[in-house]
Amino acid sequence: MEEAYRTAAENSQHSSARAESQVVGPHQPVVALVDDDVILPCHVEPAEDVTAQILEWTRSDLNPRFVHVWRSGQDLVNTRNPSYRGRSSLFINELKRGNISLKLSRVKLSECSPPLMEKNYFVKLVVASDAATSLLISFSGIDKNRGVVLQCESAGWYPEPELLWLDGEGNLLSAGPTETLRGPDDLYTVSSRVTVEKRHSNNITCRVQQRNTNQSRETHIHVPEDFFDIPSSSPSVTIGLAKEAKHD
Repeated sequence: MEEAYRTAAENSQHSSARAESQVVGPHQPVVALVDDDVILPCHVEPAEDVTAQILEWTRSDLNPRFVHVWRSGQDLVNTRNPSYRGRSSLFINELKRGNISLKLSRVKLSECSPPLMEKNYFVKLVVASDAATSLLISFSGIDKNRGVVLQCESAGWYPEPELLWLDGEGNLLSAGPTETLRGPDDLYTVSSRVTVEKRHSNNITCRVQQRNTNQSRETHIHVPEDFFDIPSSSPSVTIGLAKEAKHD
């Protein structure tokens, strides 16, 4: 899931230097896995002591919108949205150096925002599912002119992944388009079919991966020679969950 966190700080002493400061955050989305802890980086530039300032991390889609609030030198726990109580924190010892980064614990798939300084800044947090819940290769049928048709399906992904077919030498196979379904839980299920010709090594890999999180899973299957002789009217049967591998 993607969500914009808004950050702002307001100087309670109204110093003239305040107008020259700015809140700076990352230029790219911050990526985290479900149930991981993550830091949303943000700081004041040029560096200054913001201990006496009002710091607010908010999400516009929440009511109340506050993720974390710091005022008068203390955390205001009761002002936070209940879903963030006990899960958000500032680096208090770093406030004097202008570090207003927020730490979120046990991130959820439904969340993805920074604090309020007269000048606002937005941080995008992308929360990814830790791994697919299933990865399955099945025998889908026979193409009389080409060979055995295999189908690969994998569920439980976020963000949307890509699906690849590889032969025994690691070369990409030409496959049909990937079909993608998004469930009510916002998780993606992807599937694709490939026709394996007899000239291939018959050792086939289905790989599902997310480029921005470096998560991938794959399963390998050996297609027996006699499968090429199965009548095309035969029902679909599962031929592989073997050697399933997960890569971070």
